[in-house]
Amino acid sequence: MRPLSRLLLASLTTLALIAGACANQQKTDGSSSGGAQATSTIEDVPNEAPVAPPAPAFKPYEATEGFVIGMPAEPQVERKQVPLGANTVNTAAFSSRTEDGTIYSISTADYPERLVASRPPEALLNEGKDGLVKQVQGTIKEEADVTLDGYPGKSYTVSSPVVGEVKARNFLVGPRLYTLLVIYNPNHPNTTADEFLTSLKLVNPPPAVTTATPDAGTGMDAGTVEGMDAGTGMDAGTAAPRRRKK
Repeated sequence: MRPLSRLLLASLTTLALIAGACANQQKTDGSSSGGAQATSTIEDVPNEAPVAPPAPAFKPYEATEGFVIGMPAEPQVERKQVPLGANTVNTAAFSSRTEDGTIYSISTADYPERLVASRPPEALLNEGKDGLVKQVQGTIKEEADVTLDGYPGKSYTVSSPVVGEVKARNFLVGPRLYTLLVIYNPNHPNTTADEFLTSLKLVNPPPAVTTATPDAGTGMDAGTVEGMDAGTGMDAGTAAPRRRKK
């Protein structure tokens, strides 16, 4: 896995932990092929006619990190600092769970500009998407390029045997990666996911980071990711150093 993928997983790991903590219990779903059983954090009540829960009323939530987003209730907030060599990555995660078990979550991860400038925005967004898919052991159902106030982003839907259906958006705003998630039971289609995913408003955002040329000395070596092992569950040998172009 590329070094930057490991860094992006730091914030995604936080969201995965929140998803597990918000669910009251795990139930077994025996619908997998070959009789295999997969656990899910999304609650489902079998043998009952589905009853559509009332749609949540989203209210603006203003975060000190510099954004406003619609939330169905006051979110749980977790902030932490992740060591990154001689630097620190500040992360924050905000999540809210509705009565039907749907989880609405947004996270931010502020990376060093030098690191962000070392790769094109499209590569960072794709690595963020791929990291999330791997984290929930899912498969991509659909994806598209999107923008937010001119900043690049990626919209995609993931089907996961672990957490259910996931609708997600990643945005790269300056050196900050935003990750928005809606996690819900695929047997109860969510009609409010897009309302949440499109409610993000930026407050005094920074300028976009200019991608450096390969010879500008911005490549990362193995030492750059030192200290990330605890947050990602991977050792330093997982990522091979990038080679400079001759």
